[in-house]
Amino acid sequence: MSVLAIGLSHRTAPVAMLERVSVTGDALVKLLHDVRQDACVAEAMVVSTCNRVEVYAAVDRFHAAFASICDLLSVHTGVAADELRPHLYVHYEERAVEHLFSVVCGLDSMVVGEGQILGQVRRALKLAQKQGTVGAVLNELVQQALRVGKRAQTDTGIDKAGASLVSAGLALAGELPGRRALVVGAGSMSSLAAATLARAGVTDIVVANRTFARGERLAASVGGRAVELSAVQEELAAADIVITCVGAGRHVITPDMLTREAFLLDLALPHDIDPAVREVPGVTLVDLETIQESGIGSREGDAVRSVRELVSQELDAYLDAERAAKVTPTVVALRGKAAGVVEAELGRLLMRIPHLDDKTRDEVAQAVHRVVDKLLHEPTVRVKQLATSPGGDHYAQALRELFDLDPKMPEAVREVEL
Repeated sequence: MSVLAIGLSHRTAPVAMLERVSVTGDALVKLLHDVRQDACVAEAMVVSTCNRVEVYAAVDRFHAAFASICDLLSVHTGVAADELRPHLYVHYEERAVEHLFSVVCGLDSMVVGEGQILGQVRRALKLAQKQGTVGAVLNELVQQALRVGKRAQTDTGIDKAGASLVSAGLALAGELPGRRALVVGAGSMSSLAAATLARAGVTDIVVANRTFARGERLAASVGGRAVELSAVQEELAAADIVITCVGAGRHVITPDMLTREAFLLDLALPHDIDPAVREVPGVTLVDLETIQESGIGSREGDAVRSVRELVSQELDAYLDAERAAKVTPTVVALRGKAAGVVEAELGRLLMRIPHLDDKTRDEVAQAVHRVVDKLLHEPTVRVKQLATSPGGDHYAQALRELFDLDPKMPEAVREVEL
């Protein structure tokens, strides 16, 4: 099986397109299952965030899987295939692994180095695991990618070098201490927004959420207060800064709801705030397009360069391990065949010399096993080493041909000492 990654992000599509293709909730689960059920796909995972929608799949045929996944993305997002395809990127095998490592490390984010993507990919994997759409290939790959992402944060300081979307947006708001803030929503992005506001010196924070208890917990964590979502218009009358992170598919703030000057930060896809609020005097609206155009957090520093080197090193290590793993069945088959020959020949020998005592029998058996082990040690070690070099699979193929091995046979992959 080979890994295929197909998707679109802020790098290949305008935010308006990303808003149209955003998939969440039941729609995300349905897309996940439909991709997995395709005849060419053995495993599937979907990463859907505010600035990317990506399908990762373990496939046995590239072209058929590519065509099918593109069609499914079109069907599930409601965007015509000929309109969607120009914005899609495709990565296969080594390039797909490299892309995932880069994504998890924050190198491909709108704000380079932001750490939220690590949690978003982790949640995507958990969802795929819960839905039963991933197996050994994607599980191992994504788990390794998450380890790489965590290492990037702890070893390079990339999470400090790159701002989050929240802080990038608030950088356009001017001075924050002493201003009153309203956060609409209580999910992970809203939690980050509330925490960022509190760290910046905003002491009057109101959280409005559909589920009041959840909003109340978030508000309590930053010393604020919670209100029902229905109270948003009333709270807008006193708010200086408003951050929305709902993404419910409808506008929760419209021009008629605004009666005073305010800075609005819309971090949701689909957008929470009607773009027409820009026509209201004294109102500033910053959304994902604004952040992207501002270039905040996109500059490459030492930490980013260090992460790029880390990704390169981890990619090489992952690919070496994958190549070495591919020769393991051949090595097991060779060892298994040798063990079978030894046992058969020892059996015949002992039948011809039945009067041997137990001690002599053991000595003879150990001597024969040692000879075989020593003869096989060097070629099995070498074939694993050579597997990591270009064309390394040819050495395993040569072993299979020379010794007439079938690594797929059950008796060949039994537990033996390698």
